[in-house]
Amino acid sequence: MKLATTLFATAVASLLSLGIVVLYSASMGPALVTKQLIALGIGLVLCVTAVLVDYRHLKNLTVPMYFGVVLLLVLVVIPGIGTKAGGARRWLQYGGASFQPSDLAKIVLVICLARYVELNHRRMHDFKTGVLIPFGLAGVFFGAIMLEPDFGTTALMGAVTVAMLLVGGVRWIHMTPVAALAAIGFALKVYFNPNRTKRVFSWINLEETKTGTGYQVWQSIVALGSGGTTGIGLGIGRQKLGWVPEHHTDFIFSVVGEELGLAATLGVVIAFVVVVVCGIYIAWRARDSFGFMLAGGLTLLIGLQAFINIGVVTGALPNKGLPLPFISFGGSNLMMMLLAVGLILSVALRAGGEAETDEEDASLVLDEKATPA
Repeated sequence: MKLATTLFATAVASLLSLGIVVLYSASMGPALVTKQLIALGIGLVLCVTAVLVDYRHLKNLTVPMYFGVVLLLVLVVIPGIGTKAGGARRWLQYGGASFQPSDLAKIVLVICLARYVELNHRRMHDFKTGVLIPFGLAGVFFGAIMLEPDFGTTALMGAVTVAMLLVGGVRWIHMTPVAALAAIGFALKVYFNPNRTKRVFSWINLEETKTGTGYQVWQSIVALGSGGTTGIGLGIGRQKLGWVPEHHTDFIFSVVGEELGLAATLGVVIAFVVVVVCGIYIAWRARDSFGFMLAGGLTLLIGLQAFINIGVVTGALPNKGLPLPFISFGGSNLMMMLLAVGLILSVALRAGGEAETDEEDASLVLDEKATPA
């Protein structure tokens, strides 16, 4: 466990360090870096606090956390309360600081699902208990976030929900039709949204739309290609000079590729692989089912968000607007990702010790996970 936690923390620290350096280059000045450093400081406080406090205390807070996040998600879409930018209303702003409630919703969703699975692990094979109820609870989050609108975060949270429920013991035969209906509904929502439809068609025909809808992704690919193996040099990248929109946030991976080359981009990918592998190991060694589901869900959240971001930047996936964890500019996302890291390390820190009743629950969950549906 010590090796896993050390590698996990080292990989996260490396990504954070690279993020600050590349952000300074991408923003060509200290303004954004200063804001990011403030968010980093707050995030580290949240991370350390989460490590020191026993994660099992969260069990008694799931209900207030759930309704608190629902309230924030409702407030953010109300004109005059939520801040609108780029055609979406996703931020709550106070003074010069802003916060994106959907970032908190991702963490709270994992916590609530982990608690739900722990309480109902013996009945997760039942369709109502295993699928309808948890999807109904998660659907409140999905619906509110779609109103912002934020399709990328909704898709990410949906995938994490499906994965956690399957690991928790839901039968494939129960999950498949519900997941299919949800996917169809999501696809229809995208189809009837002109902006999202253009993004999908642009992804399919990128070269034909490279001067229009596909401009951002095309220029990102150009930046990655021009970096070669070792990059053209830190701070002297050209694509960030207005060629790649949002190069400091969702497309910062293209700056890494252009200025530091293939070696750095592979390093980023390897670091996320280390985070995921070590996170899964920590979850597997958790002392109870809640810790198992919590660490596993948060690890999946971090890994899947990184996978989607890199897929978008390289043109492998349609543009979804998700930041790259630990690297992209964005205070609320950075703080919540560090909170997730702290919770995973909290599970790791308490993985040993004397056997408890909860360990019997953990073994049941592991047995159900290993049993074919």
